[in-house]
Amino acid sequence: MNGQVVRARAGRRADYRPLHSALCEGSVPETVVGGLLELYPFERLYVADLDAIQGRGDHGDVLACLCRAHPALELWVDAGFADPAAAAAWQARGVGRPVLGSESLARGPVRGDYPPGAILSLDFRDTGFVGPAGLAEAAGDWPDDVIVMSLPRVGMGGGPDWARLAGARRLAPGCRLHAAGGVRDAADLAALADAGVAGVLLASALHEGVLNRKALDDFHGAHPRHAATGARANGPAPGR
Repeated sequence: MNGQVVRARAGRRADYRPLHSALCEGSVPETVVGGLLELYPFERLYVADLDAIQGRGDHGDVLACLCRAHPALELWVDAGFADPAAAAAWQARGVGRPVLGSESLARGPVRGDYPPGAILSLDFRDTGFVGPAGLAEAAGDWPDDVIVMSLPRVGMGGGPDWARLAGARRLAPGCRLHAAGGVRDAADLAALADAGVAGVLLASALHEGVLNRKALDDFHGAHPRHAATGARANGPAPGR
């Protein structure tokens, strides 16, 4: 947000402030990504471009720089796409896979609408699902990769949202589910692996120095294709 990696807390974006991390000095995106990759060879980085989501510009140039600096790192980017066509146009820029956040969608896409490789983020607040009516239940229309995003748990250390993850698993047993929000420690990672999630979006536990390389190796071993999803990122950097 505003060119800086910010610390997300409970989805209250007006309260987000530049990140202070045990992994690096400062909140410049390139520095933060470097600190994350020194901790662990993450394969992918989730980025929430908060300026784009809030309709006040975007961080396309920053994302392009990250791609050039780290060509092996796959970016998953939520840039406030209102529909699949907007996600496809963004994807043509070649800076990663688009994440369609339900809170930004004008309508619920059907399965054939998603660009190849697109990811759906089912966004939840305390009041429930945020997005087009019916999308959270229309599992037959979801793409292969789905993020279950519990915004009230982001950065709050309250543990994963087990109920919403279980509900998504019942609806779509064949999807690769990625847990977002609330992961505290290695025990949470182990429990998520046991529950069969394909990936986890991490930020606070990394920047606070709670998770070490062994914990990440253990999760990676449980899911060799979809290891820990690196970090969540705000325009671009950890947290949403």
